Amino acid sequence: MEKHVMHYETLLRVTNAISQSKDPEEVVLLTVESVKTALDVKGCSLFLINRKTKELELAASYGLSKNYVNKGPIKHMGALQKSLEEGPLAIYDVTDDPRIQFPQEAKNEGIASILSVPISIHENVIGVLRVYTSEPWDSTLGDVNLLQAIAQISGMAIDMCRLYKGYKTSIEILKSMRSHKKGKA
Repeated sequence: MEKHVMHYETLLRVTNAISQSKDPEEVVLLTVESVKTALDVKGCSLFLINRKTKELELAASYGLSKNYVNKGPIKHMGALQKSLEEGPLAIYDVTDDPRIQFPQEAKNEGIASILSVPISIHENVIGVLRVYTSEPWDSTLGDVNLLQAIAQISGMAIDMCRLYKGYKTSIEILKSMRSHKKGKA
């Protein structure tokens, strides 16, 4: 029962943090920081698919060193791609899993396990939320479900923020067109 209460509290803290923003970049930052802090893990990162290149790009991370974050280009067909195609992906030992692209760098960073879940909006995968632990983590179905719920909420918040920015930009364009039209009259 205590673990369920912790999951609910975590979900509430993360949801509260990301619901306060109207900026997609801020939602991403708040998500990784909130997840890392609430779950008390080594780190958290959020990758989004670049709409033009269709490649995964790091949008934000928290708790990871710059050396690790900048370790090299992420191959689209690696473990993150697997998260996109098949759903959640749990890696118990980063040093002994062929899906890890940079096992030595992960070991040097002090990462033991990784849990990745896709972020979806309207049935379209837009990215991956990833949690890193310093101790081997045999994640439970409850852990996976919690991270999936957070990923879904983050995805909805990112989508709403993007829409808000688009509407705001459209309104500004219409206002400037109206002002320009009045100036000619």
